[in-house]
Amino acid sequence: MSPALTMSIPEPIPTEAFTDPVAAVARIEKIYERNTAFLRTAFEAYRKGKPLETRSRAMYPFVRIVTATHARLDSRLSYGFVSGPGVHQTTVTRPDLFRNYFIEQIRLLIQNHGVPIEVGESDEAIPIHFAYKRDIDLAAGSFRHEQTSVGRPLRDLFDTPDLSGMDDAIVNGTLQRTPADPEPLALFRAARVDYSLHRLAHYTGTGPQYFQNYVIFTNYQFYIEAFAQMGREHMAAGMPDYAAFVEPGDVVTGNARLGPAEPSGRPPERMPQMPAFHLVEPGLGGITMINIGTGPSNARTITDHVAVLRPHAWLMLGHCAGLRNSQKLGDYVLAHGYVREDHVLDEDLPLWVPVPALAEMQVALEQAVGDVTGFTGYDLKRVMRTGTVASVDNRNWELSDHAAIIRRLSQSRAIALDMESAAIAANGFRCRVPYGTLLCVSDKPLHGEIKLAGMAGEFYRQRVGQHLEIGLKALELLKTQERERLHSRKLRSFAEVAFQ
Repeated sequence: MSPALTMSIPEPIPTEAFTDPVAAVARIEKIYERNTAFLRTAFEAYRKGKPLETRSRAMYPFVRIVTATHARLDSRLSYGFVSGPGVHQTTVTRPDLFRNYFIEQIRLLIQNHGVPIEVGESDEAIPIHFAYKRDIDLAAGSFRHEQTSVGRPLRDLFDTPDLSGMDDAIVNGTLQRTPADPEPLALFRAARVDYSLHRLAHYTGTGPQYFQNYVIFTNYQFYIEAFAQMGREHMAAGMPDYAAFVEPGDVVTGNARLGPAEPSGRPPERMPQMPAFHLVEPGLGGITMINIGTGPSNARTITDHVAVLRPHAWLMLGHCAGLRNSQKLGDYVLAHGYVREDHVLDEDLPLWVPVPALAEMQVALEQAVGDVTGFTGYDLKRVMRTGTVASVDNRNWELSDHAAIIRRLSQSRAIALDMESAAIAANGFRCRVPYGTLLCVSDKPLHGEIKLAGMAGEFYRQRVGQHLEIGLKALELLKTQERERLHSRKLRSFAEVAFQ
């Protein structure tokens, strides 16, 4: 039997109070970089077969605020303050990605409560896999996972991801804490964020550093192809506002105005499951577009991970079945409500929870449809209807009990049906990310207009470009608004975490 190992940890960095948010984030960076480097050094020795006689452990940084009163300076924002007196704390990771975000959140806390915040080393261990910003096999070089050092497996020598401590209890409002535990300060703790950052790279084929603050999800490759063509053309033309266009494989095409526009990076041998493309602007103000494919499971999976980046808004642009006889192929549907029959979020967001329409998102989408199509006021009904969208988990829903389908859709007043929109909207509500949906009618199976190959091809040629243009226009309109209005109180509970 192997003897127990002693613990090897880096020299402690003392907890310190800060009234300057920039200095506070600099301390976060110091702790994170020192501790992850410590783990990487030990792992490199393990990978090379060096006998290790100690277990290596290092901790995530934490941010903490202690308040003694319910008072706060500014009550207009829906975030940036704690819900009541006490100790509020969260672990944090990847200050290289979240530096500006951390500075803003910490600045608001100090400003609103008039007390310093504290930064130190937490009791949450950094899993060895997350000490690397890329996949550990790629970053550290290949190694045998069954490899041992002095007869010991990897998890005897390092902390590995522990899913029991990486759940969404804070997001779901189900966190069970004792009176001695601090209140949460953010929706996601550090290991949960790291898990999603690695999953994003896996699913989309692009690093999390390229994701922008405005996101479009689509369920058709045609939209992606149009977006990619536009992105490359913008780079070649030297369009001012954009810095780069990024494709799977971290293929980066720079703006010709700033220098040579030849792409760097290497396209993947096989496209990832949900490829992402990024039209990059300074300060992450650009647009990310992801092809989530078909089905609510994909929609839930990708939004679970994108949510940790705290985007300012996400939209669903896709195709749907029109349910009204008055609709035409190519008409648009602006969702203001959802029938959630996709079931992927039932346990995390009960069906009795309403998913409201967000005024800022609705106004931007409606204005964008009018600007692009040229219709205004009552005439806008020629090309767009606002109503309830039903999302289901059965792609062949048309083949089920026809009378039951008609009854349920009629009772719900649904005007369109798809598979992904409700999951994207519901997860936006659950994760406090502003959401919106604009669909395009591609078939009307209840009225004998079934999508067939030739019919669909003609429809795609006519409508994809315009639909994408509307979505991009809506996001540009949202960018002109104060972000505080987007992150409204509709998305937040009465006892909410401080971080947006």
